[in-house]
Amino acid sequence: MSKSASSLMPNSVKMAAAHLAKADGVSLNQFIAVAVAWKVGSIESADTFLTQRAGEAKPSHLPRLLRAAPKVKPASEDARRSYWLTWHQSIGS
Repeated sequence: MSKSASSLMPNSVKMAAAHLAKADGVSLNQFIAVAVAWKVGSIESADTFLTQRAGEAKPSHLPRLLRAAPKVKPASEDARRSYWLTWHQSIGS
């Protein structure tokens, strides 16, 4: 990996990565290469999973599916999450 790859990240991130690389006994370049490979693999895995899970679904199917969903109150955890998301969006974060 070129020297410029590590210069693209903030110094605090680079220092943290260097610390973790040293703890693992690998070079910073090797640590960054593995981290990028791990991220690429997770994104590709998620994309494959979601594509397979979606199957033949289309956005136009959503209203029918929502109408067929049971009319129940959200679980308490879902209600807290919904409240938090609403609050978070209201403050513009």
